[in-house]
Amino acid sequence: MKPFKIRDIEISPPLVLSPMAGVTDVPFRALLKRRGGIGLTVSEFISVEGLTRNNPKSKRQMRFHEYERPFAVQIFGGQPGRMAMAAEMAEDVGADILDVNCGCPAPKVVKHGGGSGLLRDLPRLETILKEIKKAISIPLTVKIRAGFYDSHRNAVEVARLAEACGAEHIALHGRTKEQAYKGLADWDLVRQVKEVVSVPVSGSGDVVNIEGAFKRWRETNCDGILIGRGAMANPWIFRQIEDTLEGREPFQPTLEEKREVLVEYFDLLRADMPEFAAIGRMKQLAGQFTKGLHGGARFRQVIYHSHSVTEVLDRIGEYFETVAAGRPYLGEGGPDPEEEAPVLDSCEAAAI
Repeated sequence: MKPFKIRDIEISPPLVLSPMAGVTDVPFRALLKRRGGIGLTVSEFISVEGLTRNNPKSKRQMRFHEYERPFAVQIFGGQPGRMAMAAEMAEDVGADILDVNCGCPAPKVVKHGGGSGLLRDLPRLETILKEIKKAISIPLTVKIRAGFYDSHRNAVEVARLAEACGAEHIALHGRTKEQAYKGLADWDLVRQVKEVVSVPVSGSGDVVNIEGAFKRWRETNCDGILIGRGAMANPWIFRQIEDTLEGREPFQPTLEEKREVLVEYFDLLRADMPEFAAIGRMKQLAGQFTKGLHGGARFRQVIYHSHSVTEVLDRIGEYFETVAAGRPYLGEGGPDPEEEAPVLDSCEAAAI
């Protein structure tokens, strides 16, 4: 697949790190950007209520490094005036693109008219997009879902409306609001949207490996692919897809490189936030990253019950040394892996 453009901004390779609340912050984006293969990075979705009321956390969420460019800020909300104000703020901090979230299914977001709530209130969505378009000069893009209700999948109608309001890229996650993150994404809707609009269209949902990405491209003729949870499980997925696009053998990390990426992520977290928060985020990635590895269930238990920086680093070292030596990993006692604690989720940590 070829790179595509959002106005004059080239997305190359045509791969987008999907915004995930509680995941795609500065440390996580830095970790993945260093691995290569990402054509566009996107912030966590940011509340316009927080931004326009000068909430420090919301403002922090707009931070980014120059090497992340092209970089999009994604906002959510239901009030046209505040959405336009927040869009201006994103442009002022230097974002290349302003993205509107019309997909988050979280009840607290939908209740106030934001996220996927906009899919059942198209007049409000139209007003919001027109107000934002008047307020900014950078490209406006939208992230939508298949629809609000399972019985009424209106993604094609919403995509047409968004294009008419000046949106210059449409990303579609092929689940409805009612589905949330259950079932499978409907990629045929991505194909349908691509056929009826003239702006670039990208698809999202269930892409977790190279084969899945190329299958979706072939089936839908979409311009780009968004990857969210797949990147939590495999930080090299973008590089591997890019390698394949360029005719190279896909990169395969060694066991040592897998250990190093966990330690590097922990370092990035600790440089960016308080120790307690960094440990919590670390547990989240470690839980996703070690699925399928030998002794991974036990390791996730041990990490989940670690409460200091030293303890986390020691457990990582012990686990990878044990696996490298070909021995079964038994951890430090504690609960049986069959009673494994749940992997921390992201917003509900899935791609929105």
